[in-house]
Amino acid sequence: MAARKIRVLVAKPGLDGHDRGARVIARGLRDAGMEVVYTGLHQTAEQVVQAAIQEDVDVVGLSILSGAHLTFFPRVTELLREAGAGDIVVIGGGTIPQADIRKLKENGWAREIFTPGTSLETIAAWIQANVKA
Repeated sequence: MAARKIRVLVAKPGLDGHDRGARVIARGLRDAGMEVVYTGLHQTAEQVVQAAIQEDVDVVGLSILSGAHLTFFPRVTELLREAGAGDIVVIGGGTIPQADIRKLKENGWAREIFTPGTSLETIAAWIQANVKA
C-alpha cells in the first residue's frame, strides 16, 4: 500500500493582499509530491483552522507580509489545540524580523519560518524531514 502524501494547507490570513509568493510555494510543494490546498486571500484564523481540519492536513503554512504574524500564529495554534488538532505542524513565511522568528518558535507558535529568498527545495525538504503523513 502506498504511503499517503503529506497534505499542506497554504493560507493568507488577514488583510495582506499579496499572494504571489504563497501561490509559488503551493505550486512548488505540489511539484515536490505533496497535496496542497490554498485558501485564498483574507482568511481569518478561524477559517484557516476550519479548512485545516476539514482537509485533514498535516501542515498549515501561513504566508504573512502584513506584519500581523504575532497575532495570527498564536491564534491559529491556539485554535488548532482547542479543536484537538494540535498535532498539525504550523510553519510560515514572509517578512518576519529575526527577533520575532525566535519568539514564534520559542513559544511553540511556529515550528519553522522561511524568509524571502528561501528556495522551494529547502522548504519542501524541511517538510519532508519533519512531517509525517
